[in-house]
Amino acid sequence: MAWLLVISSLLVLWLASLFKILYGSCSPSKDASFSNGVTLNKRNVMLVVAHPDDESMFFSPTISYLTSRGCNLHILCLSIGDADGKGNIRKEELYQACAVLKVPLQQVKFLDHPDLQDGFDKVWNHDLLAKIIGEEVISHDVDLIITFDSYGVSGHCNHRDVHHGI
Repeated sequence: MAWLLVISSLLVLWLASLFKILYGSCSPSKDASFSNGVTLNKRNVMLVVAHPDDESMFFSPTISYLTSRGCNLHILCLSIGDADGKGNIRKEELYQACAVLKVPLQQVKFLDHPDLQDGFDKVWNHDLLAKIIGEEVISHDVDLIITFDSYGVSGHCNHRDVHHGI
């Protein structure tokens, strides 16, 4: 009789877990909304990348997940990626990627700072990065920052610098 109680308990726990997973993944954002469209408690997330194409090469699944969950996503691209003289083309490509990934273009910001130029031989000042990123975090009331790991995902020095700047 004890085995029946154990199996019943496990079945109830399994069903409760299954319901939570299914309900949680299909439910709309838990943010409170008013009839005029104003949303409270919407999570402000900022993705910080070094160059245009980083969003697609390394973060597109993350971006898709965040936008599908209703996060208010901002993308800060710290350079226009002009190492090969194609910065304006790469900038436009990031805007196109963001349109596909459903990130509002007014929430995409590029910097073209003289001390933050694309290149394997360009070392970026971590204090300057911290200052710039900190200002963006404050101006958008950011709750969460997403960026590269300490290796820079691909080992690019600019990616590593962004990690250390944050």
